[in-house]
Amino acid sequence: MSESQSHDHLLPDRHPQHDLFVCDVADAALKEMTSVLEHPFYSLSKKPETAVRQYQHNGNTVEIVPSVKGMATIYDKDILIYCISQIMAALKRGERVSPYVKVNTHEFLTFSNRGTTGKDYQAVCDALERLSATRISTNIRTGNIEQFSTFGLIDAAEVKRTHGQDGRLVSMVVKLSDWVFNAIRAEEVLTLHRDYFRLRKPIERRVYEIARKHCGRQRTWSISLELLHKKSGSKSQLREFRRAIRHLVSNDYLPDYRISLTAKDMVVFDNRETMPALVAPLTDIVRVSDRAKEVARRVAPGWDVGFLEQEWRVWMKEPPNNPDAAFIGFCKKWVERNQLF
Repeated sequence: MSESQSHDHLLPDRHPQHDLFVCDVADAALKEMTSVLEHPFYSLSKKPETAVRQYQHNGNTVEIVPSVKGMATIYDKDILIYCISQIMAALKRGERVSPYVKVNTHEFLTFSNRGTTGKDYQAVCDALERLSATRISTNIRTGNIEQFSTFGLIDAAEVKRTHGQDGRLVSMVVKLSDWVFNAIRAEEVLTLHRDYFRLRKPIERRVYEIARKHCGRQRTWSISLELLHKKSGSKSQLREFRRAIRHLVSNDYLPDYRISLTAKDMVVFDNRETMPALVAPLTDIVRVSDRAKEVARRVAPGWDVGFLEQEWRVWMKEPPNNPDAAFIGFCKKWVERNQLF
């Protein structure tokens, strides 16, 4: 199938030319937490899903309790992807971050390839309600913390409108939950393809997320149809799920990966090699010890050591004779240069 034919199955790119004042948003890498890619936290239904969902896999347990307005949907999650992308961009610029993210609603709608009419703005308000009201209990680790508690994906949201109840949204402030913020600070995030927002069906988004988490940059990865169905969180029958996978196979428009389905119901993902390149191989041979990382935490309090190591590797021109000492020295200079304390 040609590229133009495959794109017929995607939503149109509604904002191919981004306004100059939102270029930083438009160019931001889409980010999503790896644990959320792994487990079915969101409803794939366009109708309100109000039943309690329970999920167990490899020792991880998740219980999702929706509100009377329904469980947070995979489309509601676009707000989290936007917030995570903003925080990761700030971290890369060496800025301090917090769970509070100010969101320009027009920028968000543009970022997530949505329309900008009144109903699109109202949909943002509805999504915020579902995100804050959906409660999750889990023992999944984020960073070095194992947490078994009940929380929302966002703790609070404040929305500003122009005058009157029918006024257009101007901006909003979202407070991410500690659980979500811990995952971001630990850099448990992955880059998503921008065409993720052009996928028409919830199941297509979910299948892409699972492939992104498990196949990643590997050449190929396979999973049984039954297990993929379980991980997706789909409420459809297995035969209906198989039909959806066959549609993806025959039309070949999933970002980053090609899909095939074997006679034994194994789903195979092959990497299209469309993802950004990894850090240069030169830095792969350099190792920083756990002891050096502990020292780095003391000399750079408040900074995420994983982020500092990534910045150091980008800055590094050649392998140092003493990687531990070089990394600690970089962290000291980083704190002095950014004048945080």
